[in-house]
Amino acid sequence: MLIEDFNHTIDTWIKELEKYRFTELSAKASPDSWSLGQVYMHLIEDTKFYIEQMKTCISTNDNVVEEASPNGKTMLLNNDFPDAIIEGAPSNALVPQAGNKQQLRSALTNLKDEINNIETKISKSEFKGKTQHPGLGYFNAKEWLQFAEMHLRHHLRQKKRIDDFLKIIK
Repeated sequence: MLIEDFNHTIDTWIKELEKYRFTELSAKASPDSWSLGQVYMHLIEDTKFYIEQMKTCISTNDNVVEEASPNGKTMLLNNDFPDAIIEGAPSNALVPQAGNKQQLRSALTNLKDEINNIETKISKSEFKGKTQHPGLGYFNAKEWLQFAEMHLRHHLRQKKRIDDFLKIIK
């Protein structure tokens, strides 16, 4: 179920990418906001991080007794982020613009392939380690996979706000 949800959500991002001209991917509603291209870049970079966490979890038993924070547990239990605009880390201001659509398409396709490859290893792994999320406690590999899908889905709300802005400037 987790992998089907992930594939559905990342396929949505890949399919939606085709609807935009590159100039639209670079347009920002304000100097402090992200363009849609930056949202894509953020999703790509964060998902790469989640993949590394999954790889670590299935190669160690470190932190096996640690738990997600109360907020982390709630998010995983609800299988969703809170329906709110979340202030990200200060480093989010440094998210680069996308180079081109092909770069984004290729990166998303590669992430999908990597996640599908690691998902087959998760259930076979003898290791049940956990790694620490920067703000939500400790996740095991399955929880990182769930979180990766939730994160992609959460940003669909932001995409909707950017889509509304892009309709105004057309």
